Amino acid sequence: MTLRSLALFVVAALFEIGGAWLVWQSVREGRAWWLAGLGVIALGLYGFAAALQPEAQFGRILAAYGGVFVAGSLLWGVLLDGYRPDRFDVIGALVCLVGVAVIMYAPR
Repeated sequence: MTLRSLALFVVAALFEIGGAWLVWQSVREGRAWWLAGLGVIALGLYGFAAALQPEAQFGRILAAYGGVFVAGSLLWGVLLDGYRPDRFDVIGALVCLVGVAVIMYAPR
C-alpha cells in the first residue's frame, strides 16, 4: 500500500506541476496557446490521480500532497528551468517531505 501511495503521489505531482508549468509557458512565456489547454487537461488528471490514493481521507491526502508539491516544484524548476535552489529551499523541501511521511505513513 505504501509503494502504491508513493507512486500515486509522484504521478499526481507530474500532472499538477506539469500542467501548471504548461499554463505558465503559454501565458507567461508567450508560447503556443494550446500548451495552456494541455496544462488544463493535466491538472484535471491530477485530480484523478489524487483520488486513487488508498487513504480515504481527502484532507489528509491533500495536506500530504502539499509537501510533495513543494519538493516536486523545486525539482521541476531545477530540471526544466535551470533553477538553482539555495540551502533554505532544500531544507524547506526536506521539512515538507518529513511532514508527508508523518501525515501519511505514521502508525495509527
